[in-house]
Amino acid sequence: MSTSTPERPAAPIGPATAAIHSGYTPAAPHFAVAPPIVHSAAFEFPDHATAVEMFALRTPGFTYSRTGNPTVADFEERVATLEGGIGAIATATGQSAVAIALLALLGGGRDEDGARLPGGHHVVASSQLYGGTVDLLTDSFADFGYRVDFVDQDDPGAWERAITPDTRAVLVESITNPLSTLPDVATIATIAHAAGVPVVVDNTLATPALYRPIDHGADIVVHSATKFMGGHGTALAGVIVEAGRFDFAADPGKWPQLATPKARYGGQVLSERHGRAAYLALARSKYLHDLGPSLSAPAAAEISRGLETLGLRLERHGANALRVARFLDTHPAVARVHHPGLDDAGGPDRRRQVSVFSFDLAATAETVGPFIDALSLFKLVANLGDTRSLVAHPAAMTHCRLSAAQRTAAGIGATTIRLSIGLEDPEDLIADLCRCLDAVVGEAVPTDHRGRSAPSTAGSRA
Repeated sequence: MSTSTPERPAAPIGPATAAIHSGYTPAAPHFAVAPPIVHSAAFEFPDHATAVEMFALRTPGFTYSRTGNPTVADFEERVATLEGGIGAIATATGQSAVAIALLALLGGGRDEDGARLPGGHHVVASSQLYGGTVDLLTDSFADFGYRVDFVDQDDPGAWERAITPDTRAVLVESITNPLSTLPDVATIATIAHAAGVPVVVDNTLATPALYRPIDHGADIVVHSATKFMGGHGTALAGVIVEAGRFDFAADPGKWPQLATPKARYGGQVLSERHGRAAYLALARSKYLHDLGPSLSAPAAAEISRGLETLGLRLERHGANALRVARFLDTHPAVARVHHPGLDDAGGPDRRRQVSVFSFDLAATAETVGPFIDALSLFKLVANLGDTRSLVAHPAAMTHCRLSAAQRTAAGIGATTIRLSIGLEDPEDLIADLCRCLDAVVGEAVPTDHRGRSAPSTAGSRA
């Protein structure tokens, strides 16, 4: 397994250049321009001594693809460069990335004599999170004895009051799912750091093409790379990126897994052995190794190809989404559109160029199903970030296991509909939505010369 800190380019390069050129250098014997897929479960050691050193984590390298693979490492390096981190760990899914990122902070582990070390058991999280993350925090983590408090992400005082001496992580999404609100990551980071707590930011909806949380104080960034990074809905992947700034060694009692001797590592201290990459070393060598949610080489190659066009795709996604949001904002069948780009007073934050947003129907909950079923271009799927436009009903799908109170706190109503806007012609997306919205309010539906539903008067103002 490889736990070394990757080298960064000698000179700064732009994000579009990094998305294409970082993470891979053509090498002998074939000098393939595109990163090759190293489809191998294991790797031969040159000799016994090298195997001993690599398994002891004293020498970096690849031992077994559960913890490291050359194709996966190329992907990790590319994402780390784009996010401005010191390194990254790829996982099989975004859900496993969130789980491992937090487990590496919450666990106490055992000392060099095998005695159990007390870890922290508390996470403070935004009340606006993806439903699967809420399930993880409130159900599976609860089985481990971990606790979570959800707070209003826009209330600095709420974060301050919720953090306790037992808190080991603060969790927030850079663009929330599904309402696309934009938390003040810098303020949240200042509050967390004052209490000695690292900040974990889920950057799935923004991607580094729109926002880099590390630039705003985040310590750890996680992604469901399945979404916009891959961009085509063909491969599952997750990734964890570390900023390398949080000083775990400053309080060994609070971070025993990282800053005290561990039997698992021959009595050595990870923060002494790996320096600012100690967190990544722990997450890879213990949690990725023991739990096994490894990213396959073919999936890593698939997502890496998607990264090469990430910036271009996000521009088109965002432009399309804003046009659709402006149309929806004018239609009488829509009660509210949750798109930060509609707020002209918001400043230059690029996160406002969101591609995923929600709106509330001005109708009863019984109208949602027929409306969604009538759509022809929008695909009803449990995914987002695809080239295709997608639709979901959060209350019945992605956030269905949340309590009514939790959904209310997250701003999700029975008629909230989430859209992931793709790369189609925006006029066609607007026409599809308009036809179905007109039916909701009982308007006549004109058709154009192609026999397709044409936008109503509201649609023409988009």
